Amino acid sequence: MKEVLDYLEQHKEQHLEELKNFLHIPSVSTDSNHKGDVKKAAEFVAGYLTDAGFDTVEVQETKGHPLVYAEWMNAGSDAPTVLFYGHYDVQPPDPLDEWVSEPFQPEIRDGRLYARGSSDDKGQVFMHLVVLKAFLKTTGSLPINVKVCVEGEEEIGSANLYDILHEQKDKFEADFAVISDSGMVAKDQPTILYGLKGFTGLEFTLKGPDNDLHSGMYGGAIKNPAMAMAQLLATMKDEEEVVQVKGFYDKVEPLADEERQLMKESPSEDYKESTGAKEIVSEKGYTAKEHTMARPTLEINGLFSGYQGEGTKTIIPATATAKLTCRLVPGQEPEEIQDLLVDHLEKHVPKGVELSITREPLSAKAYKVDPDHPLIKKAAESFEETFNKEAVYVRMGGSIPVVEWIDAIYKMPIVLLGFGTPEDRLHSPNESFPVEHFYKGMQTLVHYWNKVKK
Repeated sequence: MKEVLDYLEQHKEQHLEELKNFLHIPSVSTDSNHKGDVKKAAEFVAGYLTDAGFDTVEVQETKGHPLVYAEWMNAGSDAPTVLFYGHYDVQPPDPLDEWVSEPFQPEIRDGRLYARGSSDDKGQVFMHLVVLKAFLKTTGSLPINVKVCVEGEEEIGSANLYDILHEQKDKFEADFAVISDSGMVAKDQPTILYGLKGFTGLEFTLKGPDNDLHSGMYGGAIKNPAMAMAQLLATMKDEEEVVQVKGFYDKVEPLADEERQLMKESPSEDYKESTGAKEIVSEKGYTAKEHTMARPTLEINGLFSGYQGEGTKTIIPATATAKLTCRLVPGQEPEEIQDLLVDHLEKHVPKGVELSITREPLSAKAYKVDPDHPLIKKAAESFEETFNKEAVYVRMGGSIPVVEWIDAIYKMPIVLLGFGTPEDRLHSPNESFPVEHFYKGMQTLVHYWNKVKK
């Protein structure tokens, strides 16, 4: 192991420059103008793995952007096999005028590497590629068998990945999976993420008259869809943040005392400071931290109705539309929650308006692994050896659909090894990644691969 760590130290500047070259490619998957750049990023990953010494490296075409698959299976049948997943596509850089430096011209300022994709997810993917290469260039082998899956469509919902994983199950089969597409609760604070929330939602519209009406001539005779929307939404959650949709909590797994203690021990975010909100709320009986990490939520994401311009326009709008999403916890099925939401809306829709509903097509179940699982414990030990600090254990309010897909298809444990920080500004202008975490992350991975081989 020492020779691998020495190799990383001796080539650290080279690896940073290689990462900059990777980040320089504007692999924006949602923009058809960058289709060639997305393919170029896939070829960069494939070329790096080929040079590293992987036996099999493929750029697999899909109905959209390519997927890079690679494998090195020479550790023997007794050694475990890991599936490493990541993505090389990035979010659009807009708005461009808010960037201090060009989004695809990587620049280091105050110890952080600024570029689109530096944290999400090119920087974290590249750490894995470098470490795998370091093992093969120094020892000639890897501690375990490795399969690599790096896709180019994560930022657009992994449109083709589920079918690929399902149809080519044997190809991607492994003993466990590792994903580095998340972060730590604070810089230099090792964090074990052992749970993610699921996701579902819907959009619905209330229609009143055929067109906007004069509010003086028709007010009092025609139901106002905007007012009906306010009345309908108010039936869905009470003032104590408890969702009032019948059956919403029926299959929620109780939050165990041990987990509540783990959450209590994790660093607390100052929500007022970080968000600018004047008041912090949470579900009755739970702290804000418990609510965000481990309790289901229902949120209004958008409302559209009536006149939006300057001044006043005295109308009764013809329609009102709302977008709702729910973050789900273990036990809740996305389709069942959608059914419950639809039932609630249909039963509570005010008189005088017509209801139409569109269900969110991309949903995902929650994921949780036992925090005492040996693979998780070895991850915590690896973090601690590098950062000289004990890891904290958290669940996250966000969702990563591929985690649920791997769990559903392969029934394998998934280790979420994230090295990002809350200051990384994911999906926003001036995305960045701490250079120190780039180096420490690779050291952590060296320790981890050596621990899991045993």
